[in-house]
Amino acid sequence: MSDYTIIGKRMPRVDSRAKVMGKAKFTSDLKLPGMLVGKIKRSPYAHAKIINIDTSNAEKLFGVKAVVTGKDTQKVKWGVFPYTRDQEFIQTEKVRYIGDEVAGVAAVDEETALKALDLIKVEYKELPPVFDPMEAMASQTELIHNDFPNNINIHVNIDTGNVDENFKKAYYIREDTFVAPEESYFQAEPYAILARFDHEDCLEVWMPNGGPHMKSKPLSNAFKIPLHKVKVRKVAIGGAFGGRSEICPVDYICALLAKKTNKPVKIEFTREENTIATRQGHSMITTHKTGVDKNGKILARETTCYMDGGAYSSTGPIATSVPFLSMEQAYRMESVRYNGYRIYTNKPIRGMIRVHGRAFACGADTQLDMIAEHLNIDPVEIRLRNSRQSGDYTSTKSYVDSCAMDETIYKAVEKSGFKKKWGKLPSFHGIGIGTNSVQTGFPMGIRGGSQCFIKFNEDGEATVMSGVVDNGQGNDNMVVQIAAQELGLLPQDIHLVSADTETTSSDPGSYSQVSTFVGGHAVKIAAQNCRKKLFKVASKILKENPENLGAENRLIFVKNNPEKSIPIKKVVRISLLNFNSVNAEGGYWPKVDMKREWVSNPYGQMCEAFSFGTTIVEVKVDPNTGQVKVLKVTAAQDVGYALNPLVLEGQFEGSIAMGGQGGMLSEYHEWNNGRCINPTMLDYKLPLACDMPKINNIIVESIDPKGPYGAKEAGMSIAMSAAQAYSAAISNAIGVYMDSFPLTPDKILAAIKQKNAV
Repeated sequence: MSDYTIIGKRMPRVDSRAKVMGKAKFTSDLKLPGMLVGKIKRSPYAHAKIINIDTSNAEKLFGVKAVVTGKDTQKVKWGVFPYTRDQEFIQTEKVRYIGDEVAGVAAVDEETALKALDLIKVEYKELPPVFDPMEAMASQTELIHNDFPNNINIHVNIDTGNVDENFKKAYYIREDTFVAPEESYFQAEPYAILARFDHEDCLEVWMPNGGPHMKSKPLSNAFKIPLHKVKVRKVAIGGAFGGRSEICPVDYICALLAKKTNKPVKIEFTREENTIATRQGHSMITTHKTGVDKNGKILARETTCYMDGGAYSSTGPIATSVPFLSMEQAYRMESVRYNGYRIYTNKPIRGMIRVHGRAFACGADTQLDMIAEHLNIDPVEIRLRNSRQSGDYTSTKSYVDSCAMDETIYKAVEKSGFKKKWGKLPSFHGIGIGTNSVQTGFPMGIRGGSQCFIKFNEDGEATVMSGVVDNGQGNDNMVVQIAAQELGLLPQDIHLVSADTETTSSDPGSYSQVSTFVGGHAVKIAAQNCRKKLFKVASKILKENPENLGAENRLIFVKNNPEKSIPIKKVVRISLLNFNSVNAEGGYWPKVDMKREWVSNPYGQMCEAFSFGTTIVEVKVDPNTGQVKVLKVTAAQDVGYALNPLVLEGQFEGSIAMGGQGGMLSEYHEWNNGRCINPTMLDYKLPLACDMPKINNIIVESIDPKGPYGAKEAGMSIAMSAAQAYSAAISNAIGVYMDSFPLTPDKILAAIKQKNAV
């Protein structure tokens, strides 16, 4: 690894300067000549039939250029999977949550657009709403969607066999239920979209997104136009966390308004809209039943999870499965039975999120601590006795090639001083450990692979074209680093063209944790192919075999005689003079089981690599107020290989903020008859920089044999294990195992009071 000059080194991200200087352009910053302002009319009811919509007064208002309703659509229904296509982009018959889209307007300014919304008269017939998933399953009222009995959107059943038999063999069995409400992504950048139809009648759009090609195809389907006529453009993006991976109604509505007016239209969400009209994390009720032998080895586990999916499917099958997959990947468990139910309710839509399932993940780890206490085993030891190992197969038959789970545990324990502190801290001081795993990708069909194209310019610099998208995690930098390393250039010599559907080939996007493993791999292969062309020309000049050449610092040189070299710029020009351009392409498709499916067949190779993480948290709890002070966090993750340690440390810290400090201490939604009453940052308590504790980051490298340079997913395992560790530390501090998350002061005080009353 020491041979690398750029890869593996700490370097500032290539986009840092533009962002800190305010030069980076986000969708809200964009302006086009003649641009109109778009706004959306939303349902005030959680469940109602649409009887009539009268837009005549809005259309007469001076300055209004277009009004659209469901009558203007082709009634296309959207869903990530064919069996979950349940959402119209503008509702025509029924609304299913407060905020559902019923109309859109485009006007010369925001004030006029808002007046027009008030002039649109919608006649509704209210229907009985249902907000609780358990009640929704038993509801005798009109179904939220007629095609889904008992309001069950998705049922994922996984049974690896012999569960009941192994429970009979268990020395100790316990069953516990854990709950958690909804949470939001709260990206720094509220959602905004700009759309226009150009002179060739092509749809051109700018919006924050997790994958441009994941946006262009459904827009092509919705407008019934060829795919090449939909151009999703590159723009700076202020965060995604799983919430911007699929098309939203606003994307279609904005484009429809642009088509009707023949003008550019921009729609910018308010903070409230950003909460209720994009996606949220699922609320959950999870029951874990676990049986172990005398040594704490898990023999059988049965888990039932009820998830509030809100009004529409979104990424439901994936979100229903991922919490289970993370658990089965982290621990050795051959006999597992899982039933995951995603249930429709009359609340906003839920989807994929960076921290999948507080009730699920924290429940699994909390129960493991309970079992360890009963067996008089410390929390570290019981995890080591069950931890995943290299060469294992998961219970659903995915082969695990690289795994440093144990190493993350050992290093986090050592750095945090866990063994010295466990059971020896003062009253209301606690320490806890969490461990988790995340898959690096999953089957995505024809969109599962990535392609890259590289061309050299006559000045010796290179242009790299890749579909990889950067939502703020540093993917642009990753692509530039890989290309510079392989081509022998400096990062500033690379011009990146990315995340643009017109100029880049298909790519899964920043989705399912594959940007480095798949997209980065494609860049590496393309750069290697381009380098071969350079070496072929240079070998004739240097009179050496291409195998004896190397490239570094803008030079091609003879490996055993570095003084014998030639500038890459000169090689490129010589090649051009001989009528040969220097360019190449490369692609990478992960080797996964294409027959694996989320519901019908959840077995087979899920992905090519898995990450593993351990977080240890030390806290102090005020028994009089229930306030938690986090003293120190130690986070260790097996990242395969750290392409840029500086970027990875930023990912670790962001994961702790979202999964732990916010996700476990303060973040949740409150509701009143289906209306979210804390949709903005004033009431939804996000952690600030001043709230963050001291963090010790530990990068563990296992060198995955299939990842580029050995790299794999490098962020989500910390987010999930941080949630678990926060829960464990607080439970340890107060002497009560908590089962309702997040752990707010009122819950902590109630637990302390109940304990003292016994």
